[in-house]
Amino acid sequence: MNQKKLTKKTTIYDLAELAGTSASAVSAVLNGSWKKRRISIALAERINRIADEQGYAVNMQASLLRRDNSKIIGMIVPKYDNRYFGSIVETFETMARARGLFPIITCTRRDPELEIEAARAMLSYQVEWLVATGATDPDHISDMCIAAGVGSLNLDLPGTKAPSIISDNFGGARELTRRILIKSKHEHGAAQPLLFIGGRASDHNTSERIRGFRAAHQDIGVRVDESHILASGYAPEKAEGSLAALATSEGHLPSGMFVNSTISLEGVMRWIKRSGHYKEQSPLIGCFDWDPFADLLGDKIEMVRQDVQGMLTEIFTIIDSGASSTTVIQVPPIFVTGDQPVPVY
Repeated sequence: MNQKKLTKKTTIYDLAELAGTSASAVSAVLNGSWKKRRISIALAERINRIADEQGYAVNMQASLLRRDNSKIIGMIVPKYDNRYFGSIVETFETMARARGLFPIITCTRRDPELEIEAARAMLSYQVEWLVATGATDPDHISDMCIAAGVGSLNLDLPGTKAPSIISDNFGGARELTRRILIKSKHEHGAAQPLLFIGGRASDHNTSERIRGFRAAHQDIGVRVDESHILASGYAPEKAEGSLAALATSEGHLPSGMFVNSTISLEGVMRWIKRSGHYKEQSPLIGCFDWDPFADLLGDKIEMVRQDVQGMLTEIFTIIDSGASSTTVIQVPPIFVTGDQPVPVY
C-alpha cells in the first residue's frame, strides 16, 4: 500500500539556519521591520530568496526590498454587506488611488483572530499605513504596526495607541432621540419614553449612543425604562428575538424606537410585520444608520448618516502629514430628511 510522504513545515528557525543568521532577523525581514533593525539589504534579500524557495513567503516581498516606499495602504473592515462599510471601502479606494497609493482591503467579520491574521499579512507586504476599521482590538493591531515601524489609524471604533477617527455617536444619538421624542409629543400629546434596540453594549459606539439616548430623555424630564435598552447584538435575528421576548413578557411595547443600525432595523421591521403587534399605529423609528430605501417607509422613520467622506478626509489628512498622536477625532453625522442631508449641529 502506498503511503503519502509527510513534509515537515518550514519554520523561521529552518530559514535562519539556511540563511546563516538568527531567527529574530528572519522574523524582522518577513514582517517588514528589517530596516528598523538595520539589517542589510543583502541579508534581507537572501532571507526572502530562501523563504521563497522553501515556500514560506510571498514573492512580492523581494521586489519591495528594492523600494524606499511600497506605496501600499491597507484597510481592515468588519463587513462588506452593509451600506456604511461599503461606502467606507469605496471612498477609501478612491482617495488612496488619487494619492498614488495602492489599497489592499480585507473583511475580517469582527473576528479577532482574522483581524490579527490580516494585519500580519499586510505588514508582510510592507504597507505604509494600516487602517483598522471597526476592529475588535485596535490596540493589538497598533502594537503590531509600531513593532514593524508602520503607521496605523483607527476608523469607526477608537483605540488608545493610534489616531482614531469616529462619528460623534453621543451627539448624533442625542439629536436623533430628541427628534423622535418631538414626533412622539406631536402624535400622542406628550413625549413617551422610547425603546433602544441593537448593537453591543460593550462596544464604544453603542455605549455612547445609549448615553446620548438617555441624555435626550433627561433633557425633557422623561424617564428611561432600563429594561427597554436591548443591546443584544447587531444581527437582524437578535433584534427580532429581543422584541419578541419583550412583547411576551410585557404585552405592549413603546410607541417609538431608537434602532442602532440598518442591520438591526431589518430584524425590527421583520418582527413588526410578522407579529402584527402594531396593528393600529406603526411605531415611530429613529435609525442611527442610513439606507435610501427607508424613504419607502414614510415619515414614521428618521435616519442619521455617518459622514464617511468627512471621516476619511480626516484619515488622509493624518496620512498626508505623517502625524502620529493618539488623538480621537469625532465627526458629526448627518441627518437625512427626504433626499436632503442636514448637518446635526
